[in-house]
Amino acid sequence: MFRFLAAPVLLAMASAVAGGAVAQATTTQAATTGGAVYRRACAACHSVEAGVNRSGPSLAGVAGRPAAAVRGFRYSDVMSGSTTTWTDAALDAFIANPRGAMPGNRMAYAGLTKPEDRAALIQYLRTLR
Repeated sequence: MFRFLAAPVLLAMASAVAGGAVAQATTTQAATTGGAVYRRACAACHSVEAGVNRSGPSLAGVAGRPAAAVRGFRYSDVMSGSTTTWTDAALDAFIANPRGAMPGNRMAYAGLTKPEDRAALIQYLRTLR
């Protein structure tokens, strides 16, 4: 037996679906923009391929993993001794000011000053496995 939904219920359902689509589109756009930020600011030292380290460790799977967890990369003592897990907040702080966030690490990059660039980069990093 069919039930007909009242117009307000249908409107609410449509808004929820559209809101999800907008959120997905926004996330996708941020990841795309973040890829460009990665290429501009990170690619010279970090790969996004698992197991491929450069002068910096691979960023594949970085979001959510503990610091200093990439096999085959020689980390600074401060990074190796860190209890940091790369949450969005930890990534944001580190990307903004690597030496200020973790004094004594060897990352030469001074940091990304624009919050929107950091947010987009973090969205991109979250897509890497």
